[in-house]
Amino acid sequence: MIFPAIDLRAGQSVRLYQGDFDQATLINADPVTQAQAVNAANIHQLHVVDLDGAKQGQPENFATVAALRRAFTGTLELGGGIRTYELAQRYLKLGVDRLILGSVALTQPALVQRLLTEFGPERIVIGIDGQNGMVAINGWLDQSQTKMSQLMRAMVRAGAKHFIVTDVDRDGTMRGPNVELYLTLKAKCPTANLIASGGVRDLADVQTLQQLGFTDVIVGKALAAGGVTLAELAGVDA
Repeated sequence: MIFPAIDLRAGQSVRLYQGDFDQATLINADPVTQAQAVNAANIHQLHVVDLDGAKQGQPENFATVAALRRAFTGTLELGGGIRTYELAQRYLKLGVDRLILGSVALTQPALVQRLLTEFGPERIVIGIDGQNGMVAINGWLDQSQTKMSQLMRAMVRAGAKHFIVTDVDRDGTMRGPNVELYLTLKAKCPTANLIASGGVRDLADVQTLQQLGFTDVIVGKALAAGGVTLAELAGVDA
């Protein structure tokens, strides 16, 4: 599946460069119209991140997420600042199809285990973001001493199936995806479904990833920059 991405900051859709909050580009002042354009292109998957929530550790764009859920038809996955059981429940009751758990996978593995057990691996997705193979957390503001492969193995043992893997150094740069990283992690965790995120430039990058077996791809800045169109992505996802 192809997941067009909407990153939320102060109720607007933006893109960051390498996760830097000081290097934000406005994509759309009205994320709802952006989501509706995705539907209009016959794409029914949407990847949403509450950037403020990831940074602050609490929901900062809940009303916008609720508006997106009402407007978008299809699978909506959400990440950013989901660090309590109560908030996870609140988003699921709102109708979010899949929650992306990032920082808590490292800092609160028992919480992730509980959510995986209660809601299952199709609704709880693990987000593993990193630099140089090491996990980055708290909106990429902090670098841990844990290897991405180590965290992935632990989450597989906890029952996780889907992993969104992002190379922070590639995100928003239009430099191409870190294929080597994905292949390395897949070799170490063959049962995991890796969802490629970060660096996609154009349709050729998407096709390369899918040919290598990474059929699920998140596309963000390439859409805003014109490197690929929704119509092209819809054709690949058909």
